[in-house]
Amino acid sequence: MKVLITGSCGGIGKAVSELFLQNGHTVYGLDIRESGIKHSCYRHFIADISDASSLPAIDDVEILINCAGVQDSADDIDVNLKGTINVTEKYAFQKAIKSVLIIASASAHTGAEFPKYSASKGGLLAYNRNVAIRLAGYGATCNSLSPGGVKTPLNKPVMDDPVLWKQIMDVTPLKKWASAEEIAQWCYFMTVVNKSCTGEDILIDNGETHLNASFVWPK
Repeated sequence: MKVLITGSCGGIGKAVSELFLQNGHTVYGLDIRESGIKHSCYRHFIADISDASSLPAIDDVEILINCAGVQDSADDIDVNLKGTINVTEKYAFQKAIKSVLIIASASAHTGAEFPKYSASKGGLLAYNRNVAIRLAGYGATCNSLSPGGVKTPLNKPVMDDPVLWKQIMDVTPLKKWASAEEIAQWCYFMTVVNKSCTGEDILIDNGETHLNASFVWPK
C-alpha cells in the first residue's frame, strides 16, 4: 500500500515508517528534517505541517498516519492540531484512501500535562470523530491512538532523571512505558488489519489514565 507518515524522522513516526517498510509497503515520509531512513521503497519530503502551502503533492494515499508533533512549545496547537488538520484535509479525502490514524495523547483525556499540548491533543479526539464520519462515505476508517509515556527523545527530561522516573513508575500500574516500536505495532493493526473500528480513540498508557492518572515533569 501507499502510506504517508508525518513526523517520520524520529520517535513514533520513524518506528512506524520502518515497520511499514519491513512489511513491503511504499512509504512517503514527511518531516521538517532530513531523513535517516534509507530504503528503496521510502521517499522523503521536507515540509512544515503547520504551513499548508508547504505540503507536497502526493496522489492516491491509501493509509495516512499523523505522527508529527511537538511538546511544550509555542507551536503545540499550530503543529499538533492545525498541522494534523492540514495534512488530513489535503491527503485523506479521495477515492484511494483506506484508513487514517491520528496520534493523540493520554493527556487529551486527563489534561494532566502542558496546557497547550493537552488542548491540542484534546482537539484531535474531536477531529478524529469528524474525519471518521466524513471518511465513512469512502468506505475508509479513521481512529486515534492516545499513548501515555513513550520512550522517545521528547521524554528524556524525565527518563534520564532517576528521581522523576521512580515517581512515574510509582503511579504507573504496569510499571513501564511503551516503546516507539510497540506503538508502531498498534498503528499497523489499526490501519492495515482493522476494517470495522472507526471514530474511536484507544488509550495505550499502561493503565495510568484510568487507574492512577498523574503527571510528573521537572520543575
